[in-house]
Amino acid sequence: MENRKKRAALHNLGCKVNAYETEAMKQLLEEHGYEIVSFEEEADVYLINTCSVTNMADRKSRQMLHRARKKNPHAVIVAAGCYVQSAGEEIVRSKDADLVIGNNQKARLPELLEPFFEEGSDREKTGGSHPADSFVIDIAHTSEYEEMALKKTAEHTRAFIKIQDGCNQFCSYCIIPYTRGRIRSRRPADVLSEVRRLSEAGYREVVLTGIHLSSYGKDLEEKISLLEIIRMVHQIPGIQRIRLGSLEPRIITEEFVKELSSMEKVCPHFHLSLQSGCDATLSRMNRHYTTEEYYDKCKLLRKYYEHPAITTDVIVGFPKETEEEFKDTLLFLRKARFYEMHIFKYSKRHGTKAASMSGQVPEETKTLRSHLALKLEAKLSEEFRYYYMGKTAEILLEEPHAFGKDVYITGFTREYVKAAVKLTKENKEKMLPGRLIKVKMTGVLGDGLLSAEWTP
Repeated sequence: MENRKKRAALHNLGCKVNAYETEAMKQLLEEHGYEIVSFEEEADVYLINTCSVTNMADRKSRQMLHRARKKNPHAVIVAAGCYVQSAGEEIVRSKDADLVIGNNQKARLPELLEPFFEEGSDREKTGGSHPADSFVIDIAHTSEYEEMALKKTAEHTRAFIKIQDGCNQFCSYCIIPYTRGRIRSRRPADVLSEVRRLSEAGYREVVLTGIHLSSYGKDLEEKISLLEIIRMVHQIPGIQRIRLGSLEPRIITEEFVKELSSMEKVCPHFHLSLQSGCDATLSRMNRHYTTEEYYDKCKLLRKYYEHPAITTDVIVGFPKETEEEFKDTLLFLRKARFYEMHIFKYSKRHGTKAASMSGQVPEETKTLRSHLALKLEAKLSEEFRYYYMGKTAEILLEEPHAFGKDVYITGFTREYVKAAVKLTKENKEKMLPGRLIKVKMTGVLGDGLLSAEWTP
């Protein structure tokens, strides 16, 4: 062990916030002398940043812990994140992990690993031979934002930046307030410092993300708003695009959208959480708006932007959802004309209000409704993308891909429509990742991918 670097492999499950924290932990380990390797390789440490948003996420978290143990029975298996926060005691009892780290404790990772590699320590031998070391705090009673920062990201041109954690909404189906705690905002100075550092490293696009992004700043003494932090990021040289993570519909006001539309770096790409297109279902979900109010938000965005990309989340098969209520949802989805929709089958989460509701929908019914919603999603997404056929748009180049015998470089428009430009002898030197170019959309290369021609 002393003759080589300790090797660590990390695997992320779940949302963009989790992905950000996994990248931050990876960089912390690198700074402490670890060599980062693929999860498929043999390592001294396997870290799984878990998710608990659905039953399937719980299952995947357990499966990855078992998989890590099989890869190297003597490695230190680390379970971190939301599944840990909700089922930490169960993980300790099962000996599926050697080190259990809850949310708001991830920045301590290098320090918590030290006992496992100290010569003579009884923690040297792992393999489930000891009870796990557990570091899980009462997340509901902390107001501290856990500062973690990135110098680089896994993506080469786009950087996700976590600026907020926690949620106070307590939707009746959602476990997140219990696994992430109450709202906590990152200090503006730390946000801006990270954006500047990433800009200097060559990143041209940043995505501001959080567990409940719309509440950013409400807990800070300076009472800064999400709009204000966006305005500050907009002033940083080098950053050419700003995207926003998931937003609550109520933040979409005339003032908010008008101000955003005046900032040319802000992309017209808005993820507005919906969950259901039926008012009765929304009420049972404890969502604080009606479908009419939600649709007014969509109209506001379309008032200030020519063709904004509006994406959303939809849960099908929520307790007591009737066939009529589901049909109402499908009708509303067509009316709202979403670009993309993430469709989820309702998943019962222990401890939430919806878990004890009567009228639980059979799994086969949820599966059928999910299939119908996904079919509609594909149609609406295709209609949105085809709007650009023959039109000129700006794409941020990312990476080359082979399609048949030809090589293309792909990139995304400001609305997050993916397009690809064929690489030729004439343009190869200019088609570089991180460059913004104008293209004309000419056809379809594959599922969800448009072909485009460079228009210098």
